[in-house]
Amino acid sequence: MMTLRQVEVIRAVMVTGTINGAARLLKVSAPGVSRLVKYTERSLGIRFFQRQNGRYFPTPEAQNIFEQINSVYEKVDDLSYIISNIGRGALSELRIGSVPSISQVMVPRAIERVRRRYPDLGIDINILKIEEAIDYLMLGKGECVAMSYRLDHSGLEFMPLASGELFCIVPEGHELAGRKQVSATEMTRYPLIGIDPNDPYGRIMAEIFARNKLSYNISIKARFGTTVCALVKAGLGIAVIDQFTVAHGGYPGIELIKIAEPTRFDTYIAVKRGTPLSLYAEHFIDCLRAEMRALEPGRRQVAKPAKAVTGKK
Repeated sequence: MMTLRQVEVIRAVMVTGTINGAARLLKVSAPGVSRLVKYTERSLGIRFFQRQNGRYFPTPEAQNIFEQINSVYEKVDDLSYIISNIGRGALSELRIGSVPSISQVMVPRAIERVRRRYPDLGIDINILKIEEAIDYLMLGKGECVAMSYRLDHSGLEFMPLASGELFCIVPEGHELAGRKQVSATEMTRYPLIGIDPNDPYGRIMAEIFARNKLSYNISIKARFGTTVCALVKAGLGIAVIDQFTVAHGGYPGIELIKIAEPTRFDTYIAVKRGTPLSLYAEHFIDCLRAEMRALEPGRRQVAKPAKAVTGKK
């Protein structure tokens, strides 16, 4: 029985015709090659080479197995090629989903980090409503979904991502503009723009008023955070938005104000229970978690206090 290392060395000597040539080809020492050739011949009881004037000529016995040795070596070479491709992400595709509020800013930042590590990886990103995540995962359309809400489903597993906070956004020139902080009570005095409170994501926005037993009226309902931001910028009202939608700025004409009351909420990565993740999905989750946790209270830089915001739900 020959090991892969023995196959590699015997082939190198056959190809180059010398011990020194084989050593250079394999980037090892010549004495090491010589010792392994002798050991292989002795252990198998087969003489592979005829030595003449420092050159090594394959014996008839070696010629008989040279084709098989080449075949084995080519398979090892193919294996090395596949492993190299896996390391770069070639021939593979990462399929992930995200709710809009996380996809607008945080997912692209995580994907940039994934791309740096796996430059040849194919990536497919699906923007999903919270309720669409179930079919996406259960039908195997993707490996994971970044969620702003935890669903009750026996087939799904939810892993913590990061905690976030809500902020009030107002248009430039608004009488609240420039404030460092605003209360929920103060916000109810102005026309509110927001997500339908019956929507899972909308409930996160509405909880601040429900917890304080405040009545409020949403004058304009919109489905996504980007639309909410655009409506606020147009001067049609103010809004409550999550910090991940408005992270790192990028929406001029809108000011970001901290809300006085506690507004913490949690985000998650949802996966199909019992289904192993690819190494690419695991790395994406690690990158996304790092990006989002960098914004957690006490260590975040959501945006400058004014002129922030970009985002989708």
